[in-house]
Amino acid sequence: MGRTIIEKIIAGHSDRPARPGEIANVVIDVRAARDFGGANVVKNLQQAGLGIDDPGKTLFTFDTNPGGSDQGYAANQHFCRLFAREYGIGLRDVTQGIGTHLALEEGLVGPGSTFVSTDSHANIMGAVGAFGQGMGDQDIAAAWAEGKVWFKVPPTVKIILNGVPGPHARAKDIVLCMARNLGADGLLGCAAEIYGDVVENLDLESRITIASMATEMGGIIALFEPSEGILKELEDLSGIRFPAIAADPDAEYIRTVEIDIAGLEPMAARPGHPEDAVPVSEAAGRPIDSVFIGSCTNGRISDLRIAARILKGRKVAPHVVLKVVPATRRIWEQAMAEGLIADLMAAGALVGNAGCAGCAAGQIGQNGPGEVTVSTGNRNFAGKQGKGEVYLASPATAAASAISGILTTEDAITEPRPIRPAAGKPAAKAPVAAGATAPKPTVLEGRVWLVNEANIDTDMIFHNRHLAVTDPAEMGRYAFGNLPGWEDFPAKAAPGDFVVVGPNFGCGSSRQQAVDCFLTLGVAALIAPSYGAIYERNAINAGLPVLVADLRDAGLQNGQGIRVDLNTGAITWEGGGLKAEPFSRVQMDIYQRGGLLAR
Repeated sequence: MGRTIIEKIIAGHSDRPARPGEIANVVIDVRAARDFGGANVVKNLQQAGLGIDDPGKTLFTFDTNPGGSDQGYAANQHFCRLFAREYGIGLRDVTQGIGTHLALEEGLVGPGSTFVSTDSHANIMGAVGAFGQGMGDQDIAAAWAEGKVWFKVPPTVKIILNGVPGPHARAKDIVLCMARNLGADGLLGCAAEIYGDVVENLDLESRITIASMATEMGGIIALFEPSEGILKELEDLSGIRFPAIAADPDAEYIRTVEIDIAGLEPMAARPGHPEDAVPVSEAAGRPIDSVFIGSCTNGRISDLRIAARILKGRKVAPHVVLKVVPATRRIWEQAMAEGLIADLMAAGALVGNAGCAGCAAGQIGQNGPGEVTVSTGNRNFAGKQGKGEVYLASPATAAASAISGILTTEDAITEPRPIRPAAGKPAAKAPVAAGATAPKPTVLEGRVWLVNEANIDTDMIFHNRHLAVTDPAEMGRYAFGNLPGWEDFPAKAAPGDFVVVGPNFGCGSSRQQAVDCFLTLGVAALIAPSYGAIYERNAINAGLPVLVADLRDAGLQNGQGIRVDLNTGAITWEGGGLKAEPFSRVQMDIYQRGGLLAR
């Protein structure tokens, strides 16, 4: 039986045959930590008394807040700089840009490589047929200390893109169409391989755009087989000639999904949900206040070329702010040399230094209450890029909208007209509460809180404005602080409580705080039909019990008592019961130890 791409990569980096469902210890070629997670990685290592396996394969990337414009970020960055100097660890400081893109530019990653980072879009490496995975602070600390991490081999979905897109559609429109068809959890827990006639003509930057949004469909990673053209692009970029990698002809897939992109129009994802994508024509005319062009999804040189071409000789609408952030310093310098920066600035754009910008609470790209933004980022969760509304779109649509002052496409640019500002209100601030970590029995009893919603993302659980918080004792006060109706959860929760939620819980970011806030409150366990892949790992590694079961229609009431047996998966209450998936050996071992790094 043949192997898929992900199975080949994992098998080549472990001592396992790497079949779906198996757990392998995977050797990691490149292990990165960003500025918002790096300080916690270091603290985890220090608290556990662990060293660095190979400083040459280990690095910090300061991409979420270039310049350290926030005191929390500035403190964390300097803390990490000192650690890097002491241990000889690589450092890509605030001048360099997005870490995942730097890894590709510098040839640190190529087809068949393995890469982990505290960036939930580390799976961008699938663009070149490499394994990339976003992980939490404890996972990365373990990778730094041991050079490998445990990983459950995912099944693979084969995606076939049928047809030729319309003349104005680009890679971003293709991936938004994919998200619309697959939904927020259509690839949950799975890898994907992407095929179709259009794929052969996708250059490296287009593949990066598509691969970067696998996370928004619940996927572990979306992989492309690197063509000869892609291998040549990588060689030109990094100076390294990488070998190709491809799935075996008889590889087995969990399912095949065909998506029709014939005649595809430019797309936009409506605020709050990357998968809520529609043709721009269905939402055209929506007045906007700002535009952001950048991010790991669309901050490449080709994206800036498209935006500059459309904006050249034109002006941004008087009431619109256009913010542009190249992904890396190399791209910034190339855009300068080509005159793109001059064209963008002449049109009225603010051009920031390279990095993630608004996607990660950086100093450029956030919006305020009531502000309507067109963004080329990968996420538009409520509160993710600020407190306003965010439409996701391609750089072409973003540039056209900036000129027109309304959501529109390149072929429908109009003269801007005065508009009425959008209304909105800021999210409520969560009150402060304290709790204690529960002991580690295998039979748990307590009351339930029923948060009956699907796709609760990590910004709803622990908002990105608190990412600089590194003290776990402070994290509980922010739990569910961005989930409407549940902002007072920390004040109501008590040690030993269970939190029962809907499917795809914890989708989105790799932030560890979204787990640790529940540990601070003393939550006994989380129970959901399914979890975001990174979130589930973070919870297991932190020693927080997570059970897979659907209690939404069980007739339970808030405050009702239940009993959970972690060994058998049995969940019982007065008058009823069902069985969850029992803990795996790895999960039980980590739970009993009190966390991945406990020795």
